[in-house]
Amino acid sequence: MAQAAEKKITRTELPPAVQKAADAEAQGATARGYSTEVENGRREYEMEMMVNGHTRDVTFAADGNIIEIEQSVELDSLSPAVRSALRQRAGSGKILGVESLTKKGAIVAYEAKVARDGKRLEVQVGPDGQRLDHEE
Repeated sequence: MAQAAEKKITRTELPPAVQKAADAEAQGATARGYSTEVENGRREYEMEMMVNGHTRDVTFAADGNIIEIEQSVELDSLSPAVRSALRQRAGSGKILGVESLTKKGAIVAYEAKVARDGKRLEVQVGPDGQRLDHEE
């Protein structure tokens, strides 16, 4: 199944249900942009925002329901088990930033952006630092 590339859009191009949900999520935040793409055969919409100096990206279904929230977090704010697991997965690489991934109201993973051997990659661990069966 072909995947459409992410396309930048304006708030007014969001379906009404997504506009309403996005406005509710943006309370106290600064909206930075909107995009849309097809994931697994369904159209999704994403709003990028800043909240208290942290990035927060919320992905919505066309009906306005939240699919996923990615929010930047400080590595030092995570539990020792999560920090250790991310460092282990990063290996000799440098952790550039960490995001929490939330689905259905619960953190399902932490994702670190890593620079290693001149390349950038992402590594994930579960909410307790455990290895994941599949990437979130």
